[in-house]
Amino acid sequence: MTPSTFIPPCVLHEDEHLLVVNKPAGWNTHSPSPYAGEGIYEWLKHREPRWAHLAIIHRLDKETSGVMVFGKTQLANRSLTEQFARRAVRKTYVLLSERSPKRAEFTIKARIVRAGDRYVSGNHGEEAETRFEIRNPKSEIRNAEGQLIPCCELAADPRTGRTHQIRVHAAANGFPIMGDALYGGAPFGRLCLHARELFLTHPVSQAPVTFTAAPDFLADPSMALRTAIIEPGGTDAFRLIHGASDRWPHWYVEQFGEHLLSQSENPLTAAQQARLQSEPRSVYQKALTRRVRGATAAQSSPHLVMGRPAPERFVIHENGVKFAISFNEGYSVGLFLDQRENRRRLLTRHISAGFPLGADLKVLNTFAYTCGFSACAAKAGAHTTSLDLSKKYLEWGKHNFALNELDPIRHDFLYGDTFDWLKRLARKGRNFDVVILDPPTFSQSKEHGVFRAEKDYGKLVKAALPVLNPGGVLFASTNAAERAPEKFLGQINDAITHAGRKIVQQHYVPQPPDFPISRDEPAYLKTVWLRVS
Repeated sequence: MTPSTFIPPCVLHEDEHLLVVNKPAGWNTHSPSPYAGEGIYEWLKHREPRWAHLAIIHRLDKETSGVMVFGKTQLANRSLTEQFARRAVRKTYVLLSERSPKRAEFTIKARIVRAGDRYVSGNHGEEAETRFEIRNPKSEIRNAEGQLIPCCELAADPRTGRTHQIRVHAAANGFPIMGDALYGGAPFGRLCLHARELFLTHPVSQAPVTFTAAPDFLADPSMALRTAIIEPGGTDAFRLIHGASDRWPHWYVEQFGEHLLSQSENPLTAAQQARLQSEPRSVYQKALTRRVRGATAAQSSPHLVMGRPAPERFVIHENGVKFAISFNEGYSVGLFLDQRENRRRLLTRHISAGFPLGADLKVLNTFAYTCGFSACAAKAGAHTTSLDLSKKYLEWGKHNFALNELDPIRHDFLYGDTFDWLKRLARKGRNFDVVILDPPTFSQSKEHGVFRAEKDYGKLVKAALPVLNPGGVLFASTNAAERAPEKFLGQINDAITHAGRKIVQQHYVPQPPDFPISRDEPAYLKTVWLRVS
């Protein structure tokens, strides 16, 4: 099966002209800034080649879930934009409030004006109109403590599309939405507002079409996000809990097939153990500390804390590709899950719009580790050269090739220091169409000495450029958390400029959605795809 066979569960409908999704709560429609996490729009746009020209037609607030439509063609974009402009698109939302309006059906017309970080009804600003209807005046919902809370369920039909319109109208008229802290709603685990139904005219057939997604206000928002993006059957390895962004500061949990890997500085608390007991699989714990130089694999490996032991090596799936994982080989288990989307860009020949990776291309993967990037590029038809300072990890990489029915003999695996090999390859006239630079933040070799990503990344780029073909693609990545994206990109740009070459295309990519970025859990991973003339 090809990677495109695995469609994320958030996709409700796709045809030649439309892509319709069910956006989970807590995910922006689009990225709020250049180096913030991707919104659902950017994530979809750079996921499949056929989605490269997606267009945003309308938006949902970050905390609002529900149905959204994107245009895939210019014809669809024009038609949908015109339908929204003349209010021919009908949207129906579902909301919960602890307070019940006095009337069963009513329409609110009130101007909305911005006031600081919120919007309020006022005498100025743009006029907004919302029709409300009580669906169930005596509904109930459970809070995080399991208590039943009486509430009123309403439908809302916004006739205009002003920012926070439904939230402002509900709060200003005495029934704020549950979970809406910004507008005085009762405390709840999420904003209880969901875009349930979208009615429009198909841009080509002109037939009326309706797209629907039922709300699930009881779902854990962090799990709802993972459920929306991880395709069953294609991927069973992802980050389940990402620290403070998922309301568990300093705690990180990853799923590897049937096994969980927990990472924290301290032993698991009773609350953390209770959270993991709902998962019917083994749980391993790894201490988040700097690895002590000279520590043995047994000393630095994760240890079993719950369930039955995992096999010595077991296989997980990512975008349909198989990878061998081990909890017994030291601090690293065989695959860094935060690079899943970048591996997919190689696998689907879609590094980004304008960065196709076709057959017969030559790919150099430096600091290859267990050759995850190489396996995906090889699956896409490329000839790969994997370079690493560890013979053990190169053998592991060959095993990953074999798991995916790729003959390692048809590809190159080079043992040694990256800087030394880059010089040797350049002297031999070995050039590549794609060069992957994903070094550790710190490494040391006899040939080159100490490498620190924060200080030496520019030197690495300079060393790689002589083997990169003109018009080739350079992938640069670092997880040096303290290094600002601007400075990281500055290092790269300076190295390329000083070498007399030029960046003609650039696509910056933050960490994937299951590693959500927040104020309390800032981004650490910085990756960029560059086409260099």
